[in-house]
Amino acid sequence: MTTNLVVNEINSASTQKILARSEGHFCDFKAKEVSPAKLTKALSAFANADGGELFIGISEDPQNGNVWAGFADEEAANGHIQTIEKFFPLGTHFRYSFLRSSVRQGLVLLCEIDKTPDIRAASDGIAYLRRGAQSLPQKGPEEISRLEYNKGISSFEDKIINGDLISISESQSIEEFMNEVVPFSTSLDWLKKQKLILDGRPTVAGCVLFSDEPQVDLPKAAIKIYRYKTNASIGTRDTLDFHPLSIEGDAYRQIYDSVDKIKEIIEKIPTSETGGLTALQYPTEAIHEIITNAVIHRDYSINDDVHVRIFDNRIEVQSPGTLSGHVTTKNILDERFARNPKIVRLLNKFKNPPNKDVGEGLNTAFEAMKKLKLKEPIIEQRESSVLVLLRHEKLATAQQLIIEYLRLNNEINNRIARDICFIGSENAVKRIFQTMQKQNIIERIPDRPQSRAAYRRGSNFPKI
Repeated sequence: MTTNLVVNEINSASTQKILARSEGHFCDFKAKEVSPAKLTKALSAFANADGGELFIGISEDPQNGNVWAGFADEEAANGHIQTIEKFFPLGTHFRYSFLRSSVRQGLVLLCEIDKTPDIRAASDGIAYLRRGAQSLPQKGPEEISRLEYNKGISSFEDKIINGDLISISESQSIEEFMNEVVPFSTSLDWLKKQKLILDGRPTVAGCVLFSDEPQVDLPKAAIKIYRYKTNASIGTRDTLDFHPLSIEGDAYRQIYDSVDKIKEIIEKIPTSETGGLTALQYPTEAIHEIITNAVIHRDYSINDDVHVRIFDNRIEVQSPGTLSGHVTTKNILDERFARNPKIVRLLNKFKNPPNKDVGEGLNTAFEAMKKLKLKEPIIEQRESSVLVLLRHEKLATAQQLIIEYLRLNNEINNRIARDICFIGSENAVKRIFQTMQKQNIIERIPDRPQSRAAYRRGSNFPKI
């Protein structure tokens, strides 16, 4: 049998880039001698996590690092390909090709795997999950349930809780909702029809949407807000401005109350702009959409709150649970998948719904940041959570910001430059000053001690 896979020719530079990579969450190397059955474990792990690349024909050498040791020809890889395609056929989620290097002997088989919408088992019948550089077997009921939640095969929002029926059927939340949205029905009948009540008990979705105090039955379904008076990478107890605030209540109130509180906090944070100290500014739309996204798409089966950390130069919003379904950090602005479809759908029925444009929230946040000339949000997936980072960092370069400042002020020092450029490192700013000095854009003010060093406009300072 002869394979029909594409053979891609790569040059020396591309070869070195591949060999320089490290095994990790998105990359794995296997020697060509590895059994084909073991390869399916790696493919299963990538498919059940966030996708990745598997290179077959690159071996690890403790002394020389990764070594290119590929197949003699395409036919030599037939055994591997047949086994792999039996469990992971070519198609939407799996792509296979050969790499031929201009400076190394042998063909490397590259398997590119996307995150799949279903659970994929290896040839031993076990589903694996990629965590770091490991492919971990998922055998226990809890592990399988967690995979099903992450894939959207089942939803924790449909689980029945032990709370009292009247906690959602006679709450103030449901009363206000019924008067505004469904005045022609009774709350009990409507909740049953929407399957928010099952077997005479409220579901998680029912509790999240319509209980006045859902945290009684779901203790970690709140939003915690922290204010750290620092721009360091990690907040500490010493830099914590006040005891963390806990925003509770149903999902609708949580979203609006949290956004109001975050706005109140950030408006009290001073920042050095070109004309002096002003209040820190973030677009309200961006904060609103990211908080909404955290509340409606979080994994309620994880016993943790949504955490909002407000620093001097950024806001971090961390929500429990990895990205669900086929969504990844790369396609999140284009793909749509709701972990909690009932919560998403029914929250949109509220008066002035927080999720007005269903599926467009993060796109709105990105656009709002651009309008304020701030850098776009960063989305990171961690082991059991998703972190969204709103940076108060201008799109302009550091040099442009320094020039803009000096147009309105007679001098600038390292501290002010760090503030307006949102650079934490004193040495990084020193290097920027040195570059600008060499170009005569700025010059150091003479006869000042090192502790009071400052700079003014130079002979090549750009004119307006």
